[in-house]
Amino acid sequence: MQPDRSHNKHQWQTRLALLCGLLLALAACDGQPWNRPYSAADAARNIYYASFSERPNHLDPAQSYSSNEVLFTGQIYEPPLQYHYLKRPYELIPLTATAVPQARYLDEQGNSLPEDTPTGQIAFSEYDIHILPGIHYQPHPAFARDAQGNLLYGHLTAADLDGIHTLGDFSATGSRELVAADYVYQIKRLAHPKLHSPIFGLMSEYIAGLEDYAATLEQAWVKLAAEQGQGVYLDLSGYPLEGVQELDRYSYRIRIHGKYPQLLYWLAMPFFAPVPAEVDAFYAQAGMSERNITLDWYPVGTGPYMLTINNPNRQMVMERNPNFHGENYPQQGEPSDRAAGLLDDAGKPLPFIDRIVFSLEKEDIPYWNKFLQGYYDSSGITSDSFDQAISIGAGGEVSLTDAMQQQGIQLNTAVATSISYTGFNMLDPVVGGFSENARKLRQAISIAIDTEEYISIFLNGRGIPAQGMIPPGIFGYVEGAAGINSVMYDVTPQGPRRKPIEEARRLLAEAGYPDGRDVETGKPLVLNFDTAAVGPDAKARLDWLTKQFAKLDLQLVIRATDYNRFQDKMLKGTAQIFQWGWNADYPDPENFLFLLYGPNSKVGKNGENAANYTNPDFDRLFEQVKSMENSPQRARLIEQMTAIARQDAPWVWGLFPKQFSLHHAWYKNAKPNLMANNGLKYKRIEPELRARLQASWNRPVLWPLYAFVLMLLAVILPALVGYRRRQRQTAVPGAH
Repeated sequence: MQPDRSHNKHQWQTRLALLCGLLLALAACDGQPWNRPYSAADAARNIYYASFSERPNHLDPAQSYSSNEVLFTGQIYEPPLQYHYLKRPYELIPLTATAVPQARYLDEQGNSLPEDTPTGQIAFSEYDIHILPGIHYQPHPAFARDAQGNLLYGHLTAADLDGIHTLGDFSATGSRELVAADYVYQIKRLAHPKLHSPIFGLMSEYIAGLEDYAATLEQAWVKLAAEQGQGVYLDLSGYPLEGVQELDRYSYRIRIHGKYPQLLYWLAMPFFAPVPAEVDAFYAQAGMSERNITLDWYPVGTGPYMLTINNPNRQMVMERNPNFHGENYPQQGEPSDRAAGLLDDAGKPLPFIDRIVFSLEKEDIPYWNKFLQGYYDSSGITSDSFDQAISIGAGGEVSLTDAMQQQGIQLNTAVATSISYTGFNMLDPVVGGFSENARKLRQAISIAIDTEEYISIFLNGRGIPAQGMIPPGIFGYVEGAAGINSVMYDVTPQGPRRKPIEEARRLLAEAGYPDGRDVETGKPLVLNFDTAAVGPDAKARLDWLTKQFAKLDLQLVIRATDYNRFQDKMLKGTAQIFQWGWNADYPDPENFLFLLYGPNSKVGKNGENAANYTNPDFDRLFEQVKSMENSPQRARLIEQMTAIARQDAPWVWGLFPKQFSLHHAWYKNAKPNLMANNGLKYKRIEPELRARLQASWNRPVLWPLYAFVLMLLAVILPALVGYRRRQRQTAVPGAH
């Protein structure tokens, strides 16, 4: 049978046509990036692109307390106060309030007292907060009403919820004005028996009647649950709270026990943002929690942004609140802010950005590559990318590498208002207690653990060795030689120098452990380090820590466990040595000093004093300091407290981390503010510049494709020519 030459010919023609089509397509390429991770239509839009690595657990302001949660709640909810974005030291200013409230002091009978009344004579402090009229909530189904003015979704049935899977499935939305009663309602929610607010314990010590109020709500909740079963709504409006009162439509009062000026800082946190009663009731209806339609998933606020997409497995999106009341960019700042361009937008209306897109990124390398390609507007710096981004000069000065500077990338640095430390359990019979031997053992270990080396090896130099509890930027921090911990450091003209290991060995011998052996038994001293850290990075750090103890011939046993078990050990006081840290809630020394306050111990109190340190002199001074305004007298008392703690050494005084952040040239108004939760409204994007640079940095590399096509043609064309030659030949005689 003769070959089907027409079929073969058709195949060759098809292949050649495809190759030519590919060449034409490549030639027609418009030069736009092919690796763009989002829609090309959004390339020039006013959108801020960022990432998240862990889903937020709580977006309900009564429960949310984590930094990855406040990234969202801070933009959506509006407490009465906020921090000035540019000024340092940090300054509280009004947000929805008309002014920062002033405390009024009262005696037991409710009579007013002079401002200079000694703290011990003040029975109550009262704060009257007046809010601005005309502020409205974001559009939300909880506010939707019918023609008669009744709530449209106030009494949903199972049939009504058919086809409802997300909040967006409700067809109607509404809004209403913010009123003082909404702030009162949220403070009451801190005591709600089903919410377990993380600040209830602290606030119940101050807000008058809050502890008893929680007991009242617990009884009411149990009764309602027994009567109603599903969809229980406890209307807190019907339960008055002694310490919080609505004065009029736009005013409310908070009464606290004694004097506690730090309350003003709490009034700048989402815990004290408003929650309307009808929103609480809307989410409490039967069938809503099963659909994940809750305040924890769909927050409701008056802020500049609202959450429109909550898909923590892929993306979370915030968009402008169309009902936002408006605010202007600050017109004052620090002296250097104008030269840095941070006042270029002075007086302009906020927010600048229309849409904020957070994409899930679990791995550092893909995230870093997307930042370099321009697809994320700002970025932190991991250890893996540090050398690529940062250059350290001979004098220790920090700058961007040439490659970063050529891309126009800019660097911001700040010392975090946080501390990381190694703690001793003061209840432990070996490392704890206040005997001279135990104290010298802790001091010897503190000298041996070389924090400077740790910062260099594991943090790329991003940290400051701590000389005490209070970080730079917080009142009570002392710079220079006067602030050096003389127990662990010698003062030199070049600055503090860690005492030599020989000094640590001397202290260890005086503690009864010469060469790391118990002088009475002759046995090596074995110490235990409890941790929940796992993985390669953790192993490297733990190996390093073991070597630090080995300098003193001390044997360190690593007792690794899961986080829940570790937490249990800390609560029961069975850990011996551990690592811990603290991020400031507000810029006041009290928020760090209380980490060593006896009544705040972890064991028995579930407080934040993880070392269970109890020194009567320290505690007495803390009682004075905690309620004082900043003054020279307060500074002197803090110095006394610091000296006591240094001598007792309940911690290995660890480090204050340095935060390094990068941003592209189109990302404006980037100034680190370690206290403000609502900073995204001040940021501005230049999308046209971003699109242009993205196209420049991500041009398709086409020559390999062209080379590949030409190579194919070089193979195919001779074969095609040969095929055509054979076609012209006469069929072979005898073929059949």
